[in-house]
Amino acid sequence: MSNYRIRQGDTLSALAARFKTSVSALARTNKIANPNLIYAGASLRVPGHSGSDSFQPAKGGGTKKPGGAGRPSGSTGGGKVDSSAGAGNSGGATPAMRKLAAAGRAAAMGMGGYNSQGLCATGVSRAIQNAFGVKVWGNGNQIDNNLPRDKFKQVNMSLAEALKTPGLVLTWEKTSSRLGSIYGHTAITTGDGRSSVSDFIERNTLGAGGRSGLKIFRPIV
Repeated sequence: MSNYRIRQGDTLSALAARFKTSVSALARTNKIANPNLIYAGASLRVPGHSGSDSFQPAKGGGTKKPGGAGRPSGSTGGGKVDSSAGAGNSGGATPAMRKLAAAGRAAAMGMGGYNSQGLCATGVSRAIQNAFGVKVWGNGNQIDNNLPRDKFKQVNMSLAEALKTPGLVLTWEKTSSRLGSIYGHTAITTGDGRSSVSDFIERNTLGAGGRSGLKIFRPIV
């Protein structure tokens, strides 16, 4: 078995053809839940490969096309690389980030589903506790100060970039609602390019206007 460093423009289907294997085999070997989303810089294990390939970028490789509304970025063509999804140039989502994203979705479905309950910090805190065994206190605009710095690192990126990466913690100082102007808002990214989760699943976080004071934190556990 050999390792290949994923490059911008790669797709899982093209790599499968190049290394004479299948998309399902690559996804299974690398535990890729969504074969339509792979990350530049990540290491891909290639089963049964002889090692004779130069592992140089393939000629004529595709380039990432912007994802349309309602579509995860890089969701067509067998998994185009999302080069901005590195969460602070990490080269892709870590297992800890994926674990937090899954815990966040479970918390949201167990609370409000697709309807806000006004308990965003409770949902995020519950997800963090379930994922990492750490209890984080505070409301939406306080939770950022209470995240343990040995487990979370603030990163500098846009909201659009953050939403393409699973398992990032988002906090806003204020939102446009009455309670939000006092308590702010917090959520966890799902990685689909548009939604985030807290006490409910917000399907279009980019379209939620009137929010200010965004901070983004990445798990480093």
